[in-house]
Formats: sequence, structure tokens, C-alpha cells
Amino acid sequence: MAEERDEGEAYELSPSGNPILRHKPRKMPFQLAHGDSENIDRITAHVEKHLGPVDSVFHEILSDLVHVDVHMVKPAPGRDCYTLVTSGMSDAPMTVPEGLEALRFAELMIQLPPDWPLDRVQALSGGMATAAEKAEGERWYWPIRWLKTLARLPHEYDTWLGESHTVPNGDPPEPFADDTKLCGMLVVPPMGASQEFATLKVNEDKTIFFYQLMPIYAEEMDLKLRKGAEALIDRFDRHQISVIVNPRRPNVAARKKWLGLF
Repeated sequence: MAEERDEGEAYELSPSGNPILRHKPRKMPFQLAHGDSENIDRITAHVEKHLGPVDSVFHEILSDLVHVDVHMVKPAPGRDCYTLVTSGMSDAPMTVPEGLEALRFAELMIQLPPDWPLDRVQALSGGMATAAEKAEGERWYWPIRWLKTLARLPHEYDTWLGESHTVPNGDPPEPFADDTKLCGMLVVPPMGASQEFATLKVNEDKTIFFYQLMPIYAEEMDLKLRKGAEALIDRFDRHQISVIVNPRRPNVAARKKWLGLF
């Protein structure tokens, strides 16, 4: 993914030859975004057409740069998971490399298992919750937090997100919660949806691309940087790793488990 750098400064490249993004401290002040996303109705209709009824929405109270809401589609026959989709990221264009202007607008999705306690997340994370309750809430809230964080990231740092990009949780990366070692996100096509869901044409100048977030381990991020995204996806395919979040799924790049198999 594109690195934030000064004009004339060369990209830092991974061993696989892809540019590496390293964020510098944000310099711009908080900029309040007013009201719902300008495309919220279009995105809601798009989600309901291809994924199912939107049961509820995680609304932002105060929004920086863009107003990001998260739409929730409940599990249903033929789709045994929660599907969460952002709206608002596409209100502003991303800063994409020359030649990729068609990819300036994006939204994100993530899928959670049917027993993920989303009905408790907001209560446990709210202002009236105790410290213990908030800690418990974070165990379940982090996928929503990361949808919002990555939806805003391109606008905070004048960069972009697209297919095969990876974003670690810090440097060095830290686990998302205390019950998992997953510590980074891989951006993939919307594998948990139909091909028709992948794009939403707003007008001749604006098409919204939808991407799926897949949590990954530090070793998997390293594999992707060394050998490229295709090598990592190939291992996911061979070991039937689902895009539905599983905090304790096998690590396909852990040497002690997979040594000698690849």
C-alpha cells in the first residue's frame, strides 16, 4: 500500500516488492463531520439487496472528517454470520496512486460468527459501563472499532486502502483483544458476498468499491510482506480458513505448526 512520504522520497518496499505504509503522526486537527453519510440511503439499499435486511446501525455521535456508521445484517438461512458494513468512508475520495483514480471511493465490511454477542457490545462499551464491563466489551467490540478506524484512516493520512493491503495494530503489532493473537487486518475482496455486491455505481464519476477485512496474525503479515498476498491467500485456501472472524483460528504461517509443510 502507498506510503506517506515527502515529495521525491522513495517508497520503502517489502521483500515481495510492494510499497510499505508507515504513518507519521497526524498533523491535522479534529474536523467535525456533520450528519449522516451522503450515501447512507444508497448503501443501505445496496446492502439489503445483496446481503439482507439491515437490522440495526452503530451510529457515531461525534465524527472526525467523515461520519462513519456501521450497518448490521443478522445471520439468516444460507448466511450463518453477522455482516457489518460501513457507510461514510466513501463521502470523501482517498488519495490513490496515479492511474488508480477509479478506486478513490470505498467502504468496508467484516463478518462475525452467529454467537458473537453484538447485542451486548454497546451496553458494555457505553459511558455507564464499569471498567470491568468495558474490558469485557472490548473483547467483542474490536471488529467494529477497526471498521471505523480503517474507514477513517485514508482521510486522516492522505492515503488509501485497497485489495491486499495489510494494516498492523501498532508497531510492533499488538493483539486486538486479550483472548486472541490476531493483530493485523488484511483487505480482501468481499468474499462473504456476491460479486454484484463488490461495487456500487453512484454516478459516472463515482463508483464505491466494497472490501472485506480479515484479521491476521503477525506471522501471516510477515509472510505476505515476504512473498506477496497471493502466497498468504493460497495458504488460507488450502487450509479452508474462513473470512468469518475466529479469534482462535489456526495460524497458517506459524513455523512451529507448519514447518516442513510448505
